[in-house]
Amino acid sequence: MRGRQVFMDSLLAHGVDRIFGNPGTTESPLLDSLKNYPGVEYVVTLHEGLAVGAASFYAQASGKTPVVNLHVAPGLGNAIGMIYGALKANSPMVVTAGQQDTRLRLREPVLSHDLVAMAAPVTKWSVQVERADEMAAIMQRAFKIANEAPAGPVFVALPINVMEQETDLPAAASTQIFANPRPEPAGIAAMVELLQAADNPAIVVSDDVARAGAHNELVALAEAMGAGVWFEAIRHHAAFPNRHPNARAILPVDAAAIARSLAGADLVMLIGGPFFEEVWFTPGEPFPTGATVVQIEQSAARLAYNYPLSAGLVGDLPSTLDALCAGLATAPAAYQTAAKARNAALATSSTEDEAAYQARSQRAWDRAPMSMPRAMAEISAGAPDNVVVVEEAITAGLDLARAFNFAAPGDYYSGRGGGIGQGLAGAIGAKLAHPDRPLLAISGDGSAMYSIQALWTAAHHKLDIVFVILVNREYRILKHNLDTYRQRFDANSNQDYPQMDLDTPALDFVTIAKGMGVPGSTISQPGDLAAAIKAAFATPGPRLIAVDIEGKR
Repeated sequence: MRGRQVFMDSLLAHGVDRIFGNPGTTESPLLDSLKNYPGVEYVVTLHEGLAVGAASFYAQASGKTPVVNLHVAPGLGNAIGMIYGALKANSPMVVTAGQQDTRLRLREPVLSHDLVAMAAPVTKWSVQVERADEMAAIMQRAFKIANEAPAGPVFVALPINVMEQETDLPAAASTQIFANPRPEPAGIAAMVELLQAADNPAIVVSDDVARAGAHNELVALAEAMGAGVWFEAIRHHAAFPNRHPNARAILPVDAAAIARSLAGADLVMLIGGPFFEEVWFTPGEPFPTGATVVQIEQSAARLAYNYPLSAGLVGDLPSTLDALCAGLATAPAAYQTAAKARNAALATSSTEDEAAYQARSQRAWDRAPMSMPRAMAEISAGAPDNVVVVEEAITAGLDLARAFNFAAPGDYYSGRGGGIGQGLAGAIGAKLAHPDRPLLAISGDGSAMYSIQALWTAAHHKLDIVFVILVNREYRILKHNLDTYRQRFDANSNQDYPQMDLDTPALDFVTIAKGMGVPGSTISQPGDLAAAIKAAFATPGPRLIAVDIEGKR
């Protein structure tokens, strides 16, 4: 058999059902093999970054390990930013790139480079298959490393001649691996003791909870503790229901502001990790002075990685959170009473926060151009109840979270790592993972232009996605960040915002979408938006709606 057959057989052995790719000449062996593997769908994209972004969201939404097919050095280079996002998101995937014939190595053929070195900084493992006899072993190891906690992308370079070499070594995969660690009883006991001693506990939750399927166990633990649940500033999932009375807010992006948000907490429980992704430097730690800090992690490598702990526990998240709940169930009656009182106080605070938000929203309700709270409310009103939301609205994120009910993992996806352009790309992967649910992709106009080719892929594969582009004709997040920079560094504060406007010329998203086979419309009046969203969902295939909203000028 040839190396390419072993490669494709390895995908089947590891349950791969989709390859996301942007093909080229060195990928000919893979492409020519597809007809013999009808169970593996090739999702065609028009840019390598889009292929990786779609695969990353597919991995997150489906729980499967996709394969990405890139084209030699320039293709891998185009994809590096999205691979970085996948690494930050802990998305298990095998990224491949065709490599030139190894017999040409010393002649420096066209498009050649050291692919392994290029990919190494943004992957868990980077390797080139040098002989067909290595193919089965390398692919088996690639899938193993990609899925080990913390999960992430690996890279395999596939020289064209190696794919055509003969080998007697067939594809192989492990069939039964039980890798979820059970928490140590002594660790559970120690952590329960600390929880019972806390008068005002707080929980900070990561995406690990959603990926591990520990959503219900977290709700039970938060209620048993009487703890508010805070979210990372940049997150991929809805790890806790956003309308639960114990849900608090998204944490800021500097240590001092995080500590202020958690003020009053005498115990902070970190679930998953690592924490925190900061943008601005401030001295000190992101915890209230004197607070006990505990952490639960599935990987020992990330436990106590950034901060010292009073207790740290490695364990499978569902069973660990369940064990903590069981421990608290036997706590003294005084603790149970105090936890119920904290839950009641959190419910009151949640109601007051919602009323204050609605009051602020009403003051901006009739603005022209449309205000962000109004736009999000109208979009939510037109969307189906079971909609999946893929979001890269950035400055609209807080309003979106108020408008939609993200009750469980699978209701919401966003990008990790901070690189933009993930939203439209991610919508492709999320829709393929949720074929039976309506999908809404919401993106800012600046972010959309990073992966606008996703519209063609959606049309090509006939995906029912409603793309909403929020058009304020500016990089609004950069304007906010420039304000912060000027304040923090005492820089010029009365200048305009250089190179941050997108209005000369203005981007015509409806025309762009039409050119890629996606019908679209522009909505400027808020009263028309909900009906337009509803109509878009009622029509098969992808649709685009450009929404004119207020900016920060």
